[in-house]
Amino acid sequence: MTGKVSRRTFGAGVISIGIAGPALLGRAAVAQETPKRGGTLVATWGGGEPQACYVPAGGGSSPTFSSSKLLERLGNRLMDGRFVGELAEGWKPAADFKSYTVKLRRGVKFHDGKDMTVDDVIYSIDEIWKKYAAASAMTDYAGVTAPDAETVVVAFSKPVPEFFFASLLCGPVNYIVPKHVYAGSDPVTNPANNAPIGTGPWKFKEWVRGSHFEYVRNDAYWRKDQPYMDRLIIRYVRDPAGRAAAMEAGDIHLGVFNPVAPPDIKRLTATGKFVATNKGYEEAVWSTTLECNVRNPIFAKKEVRQAMFFAVDRNLIAKTVYYGYARPGTGPIYSPNVEFFSKDTFSTAFDPKKAAALLDAAGYPKKADGKRFTVNLLSAGWFTENGKVGAIVKQGLEDIGVGVNLTVPDRPTSIKRIYTDYDFDLAISNQANPSEPVPTTTQYFTSDGIKKGVPFRNANGFHTDAVDALVEQIKVETDPAKRKALVATFQKAISVEAPLLPLLELESITVASNKVRNHSNDPNYLAASWYDIWLAS
Repeated sequence: MTGKVSRRTFGAGVISIGIAGPALLGRAAVAQETPKRGGTLVATWGGGEPQACYVPAGGGSSPTFSSSKLLERLGNRLMDGRFVGELAEGWKPAADFKSYTVKLRRGVKFHDGKDMTVDDVIYSIDEIWKKYAAASAMTDYAGVTAPDAETVVVAFSKPVPEFFFASLLCGPVNYIVPKHVYAGSDPVTNPANNAPIGTGPWKFKEWVRGSHFEYVRNDAYWRKDQPYMDRLIIRYVRDPAGRAAAMEAGDIHLGVFNPVAPPDIKRLTATGKFVATNKGYEEAVWSTTLECNVRNPIFAKKEVRQAMFFAVDRNLIAKTVYYGYARPGTGPIYSPNVEFFSKDTFSTAFDPKKAAALLDAAGYPKKADGKRFTVNLLSAGWFTENGKVGAIVKQGLEDIGVGVNLTVPDRPTSIKRIYTDYDFDLAISNQANPSEPVPTTTQYFTSDGIKKGVPFRNANGFHTDAVDALVEQIKVETDPAKRKALVATFQKAISVEAPLLPLLELESITVASNKVRNHSNDPNYLAASWYDIWLAS
């Protein structure tokens, strides 16, 4: 039995911007060092403190960052593209691909000393994955059984591709949780979410709200002799300048997902005391998106939607807002995706004349006041850059005669207005997409992705029978080559329809003290367990 699905190497589509090479060369030079035991690693990330340490439904990158050091998954994906077992030793599909047999790892214990069993796996899949963590991916789920104490069989009502199933096992928050802690409770409000009991390399010690999490070494970890360090602290600093100062002072050793401003990245690495790399984000490629609400009759016309993208200078945004750590997007599947990215998409490169011509043809010429119509543009307030992007989008649209009312609400208000009230005409938001397109990517464009009040789904209201049917084909096609061709067709169709497209694909960066070893070695490093990290001194 094997969990191996792909040998393709990540990174073929990644554009480095002058920093990844030296950092990686530096890591290669120390790869043969003997790990040093003991000590405390202090880490941070480029966002805020989570609402809970663990959120069963995901809850965004912040709780994923904090929970993934304590809780583990059945599988994992390596930097070379292979899927491998974690809490599972491996898995194998049935001949009809309607079920998968998963062999569990033996000798795994939860932090409270109790053994992980098939009961924990069944509970996690039935009560956590199906209802919360992976609900949109498990629409064809038919149940899970345990033929013996070391095996579970996961069944589906339709064929399930191997790549899809492996990606499900590796989902960022598709953890195995202890049944004895969660059974009989509401998993969403269980107090254990603020002090999780998992199987991971780190055990929860305390959460000082407004400051940090402190984790200690799991001495009973199933990976023998790991982790290397005694303590891991995840520290929260409100602003990038404060994080840069803390790193420079030696108070923080490692920052993931753009922890400091781009000028500070270059300043810190120039000291010779820090390295920076874009590795570790291949399974979580971030973008800044522009979304058109088709409930507005103006945006019901695809030519108008296309015009919005032709009017925006994406290279200007990449240069001025992201200091070059970004590249123009082309379609719903991002260029680092070595499995499914296709160059054959409808291009909406910056062309104001084309944008104006499309609006004229769609029946929206300039009026006497120089405006064609006026729209409400919402820049979601979860990243500070979004407001700056909104200002450039506003200027580009005004240049072609579209009036713009720009607002930049805070995070809670942004979520409510976009995903509950649908109170926007255009929205600037962000996505982090893995290689598997179903459902994380496709749910922004299908009818089953329209779920009022559920964040990061189809808020624009776009759907067609043709796109829905195409995604259904992608879900059940088990031949890898045929499936890739279907995904390419999907990319072309969506780029033509243009209800939501990436303005830019972002170049996420990790900054680390040059004393930190074994970092950035997982394709979703923010969500990795960090069992093998250590400090050289």
